[in-house]
Amino acid sequence: MEAINGARKANSSKATILALGKAFPPQVVMQDLLVDGYFKNTNCEDPRLREKLTRLCKTTTVKTRYVVMSEEILKKYPELTVEGVPTLKQRLNICNKAVTELAIEASQNCIKKWGRPMSDITHLVYVSSSDVRLPGGDLHLASGLGLNTDVRRVSIYFSGCSGGGAGLRVAKDIAENNPGSRVLLATSETTIMGFRPPNVDRPYDLVGAALFGDGAGAIIIGSNPNKEIEKPLFELHTTVQQFLPDTEKIIDGKLTEEGLSFTLARELPQIIEDHIEEFCKKLTKEVGFSQEEYNKLFWAVHPGGPAILNRLEKKFHLDEDKLSASRRALSDFGNASSNTIVYVLEYLLEDNEKMKSEGKNNPDEWGLILAFGPGVTFEGILTRAVIN
Repeated sequence: MEAINGARKANSSKATILALGKAFPPQVVMQDLLVDGYFKNTNCEDPRLREKLTRLCKTTTVKTRYVVMSEEILKKYPELTVEGVPTLKQRLNICNKAVTELAIEASQNCIKKWGRPMSDITHLVYVSSSDVRLPGGDLHLASGLGLNTDVRRVSIYFSGCSGGGAGLRVAKDIAENNPGSRVLLATSETTIMGFRPPNVDRPYDLVGAALFGDGAGAIIIGSNPNKEIEKPLFELHTTVQQFLPDTEKIIDGKLTEEGLSFTLARELPQIIEDHIEEFCKKLTKEVGFSQEEYNKLFWAVHPGGPAILNRLEKKFHLDEDKLSASRRALSDFGNASSNTIVYVLEYLLEDNEKMKSEGKNNPDEWGLILAFGPGVTFEGILTRAVIN
């Protein structure tokens, strides 16, 4: 890991992120206009619920999101706004098509940045909590992209917000154990499954309405980069996955005839704060960072919500700018579940390029990718930025 004249040499044996891409549906939701639109679309006039959603929209710090839901969909399926009506079939018809289209677009954007032909992709890791069918979304994506028919596919379903981290972990293992392989990791999500009219008995629905967004992300991962064509961005080193016993109900989702019934316990930020230090010690053991040195790391944290980011910042006494990429992603896209870590990594790259253009010192070399999902499950990767 030698540095020469400010440049860091890539470790050829390590799986490396070689390109990133993203895609979004065309509907943009401005947070300032969400409340009026949501209550109009769901024919709800409850002032208490309106007041609560207005308050949530401010506390989430989200400013814009992209969603599959549209007026055209509601006109075609008005039953989606009616309480107690079975709509699972309709939702799946919308979701399955949408997540495939988004995943194809994000993957195409990523492959274009990568610079090598699509035929060089040997493996596909597909992540979604919005796709339920046989054959799965992995095959529909492979077919839609025109990948080789012998591409080796792996699917990760219903990992929620930790899905992006899980996908990176699996892609890393594939890349390092299959010399010459190039892995396409694709994530794709939509909130259609959880769209429901507001109800005083389901306050969690309002949290979803104020926080979550749709989209897709894509990453190319491989070891031993071809430096004439490929540009190594982040090396993936230690990976850790850990679930916390007896926390299964903290993030709880059930597929019902009316779609996805979702609950998120208030205790989640505290639970993460209580366990994150020991988890990060496992990740940073390779480079020997102590808690006092955590400001020497860069942080790519899935922004599940502002409370989680605030707890991490406080726990590790992080400088204000350490979570800026996560906060920007949350503000610009909302919590887009498994996709969001891709958006955070892109913002980190933008920040690095800005520092270089301003003639500042090289950004932090080592960093952590963190995500938290159902289980409660922690996903983490010790990563190293490769500055060219």
